[in-house]
Amino acid sequence: MSEQATAVLAGGCFWCTEAVFRDVIGVSNVESGYIGGTKADPTYKEVCSGNTGHAEAIRVTYDPDTISYAQLLDIFFATHDPTQLNRQGNDIGTQYRSAIFPLDDEQRSEAQAGIERAQAERDGTIVTTIEGPATWYPAEDYHQEYWEGEGQRNPYCLAVIPPKLMKLRKSFANKVKA
Repeated sequence: MSEQATAVLAGGCFWCTEAVFRDVIGVSNVESGYIGGTKADPTYKEVCSGNTGHAEAIRVTYDPDTISYAQLLDIFFATHDPTQLNRQGNDIGTQYRSAIFPLDDEQRSEAQAGIERAQAERDGTIVTTIEGPATWYPAEDYHQEYWEGEGQRNPYCLAVIPPKLMKLRKSFANKVKA
């Protein structure tokens, strides 16, 4: 197994993006958290207020020999709406923005290329931002692996996550765990 790599992505509710990326081949871990704001060690309640500047995001640990950063970005753009400014569905506010937080210059270049690929496939303008560097703050424990537990009983998650998973399976069948 090669050395693991990390990607940090914000595409609305972290429960929803986490559920998608947990199903991707080559991904060994997905952690929900907060990034891009000014408040140190923010809480979920503080981030939800929209006053911290943080986005709900995921930190994806993956094997770059199995799935590339570019492929992760293509999945990211296909499973949320990158044309919505500061919102995903009913979630409205900067904490739900579409953003990529590259960890180095190579990821920054790949992020720009990913936006260009996504834009070529859409009529609407991509509003995804490339941000950072920024400090990562893990979300509280009860947010981790949310879909696998509480999320399966949460009406919001039941409405939002299955269509994202269907899109993943349809568009990236060769990248989905069995």
